[in-house]
Amino acid sequence: MEKKYRLTEETKNINGHILHRIEALRDFGGVSKGQKGGWIQKEDNLSHENNCWVYDNACVYQNAYVCGTALVSGYTQVYDNAWVYGDAWVYDNAQVFGNAQVYEDACVYDNAQVYDNAQIYGNAQVYRNTKVYGDACVYDNAQVYGDAQVYGNAHLKIGKYDEGKITETPMAIVSSEYVVNKSGNGIFIGCMKLTPEEWLGDKGKQLAIKNDFTEKQIDEYRKIIGYIMDYYNIK
Repeated sequence: MEKKYRLTEETKNINGHILHRIEALRDFGGVSKGQKGGWIQKEDNLSHENNCWVYDNACVYQNAYVCGTALVSGYTQVYDNAWVYGDAWVYDNAQVFGNAQVYEDACVYDNAQVYDNAQIYGNAQVYRNTKVYGDACVYDNAQVYGDAQVYGNAHLKIGKYDEGKITETPMAIVSSEYVVNKSGNGIFIGCMKLTPEEWLGDKGKQLAIKNDFTEKQIDEYRKIIGYIMDYYNIK
């Protein structure tokens, strides 16, 4: 395999890790031979195959890995055991760390943070001051922005989520266990359907207890129902 870059003697210390600026050894993708790139700790951080690249002042270090045609740029930091691959793009001041993965055509940018075991993929976009963490997944055409936080086992598939509000009709919201969606005048949690008012009242509480929902799950679904009611302007 022909190497596409080298580690230069230009170094800097990031959190106790010595990183080297990279320099392209040949033309590939949008990169020209001799072009300086961003910073990596070792060659294990950036593949020599395909057109992936680290630009600007972006830093990739520890056991993090960038491969495929993925791009990392701006002042981004990718570290710990995080992976950025496929056609993904991470830029601006974003951070991807822990065991997080960003892949396919996903974009993470602005001051967004993706960490723990979180995954961002498909055509998903995560930006502004968003945090996605835990075992959460954001995928397909979902967009998460503002000061939103997506965490735990939450899945956001299609829709826009801004500071705790759904701003575009989602096809599905999947939290700890069940899909939650609106159909006509009712809201389904799994195969159980009630009106929003019923879910938030005694009938919903009794149905939840009957189906062994934990108190944490009940609170979780109440919040999701609240988001749906806000979006549809249900009083």
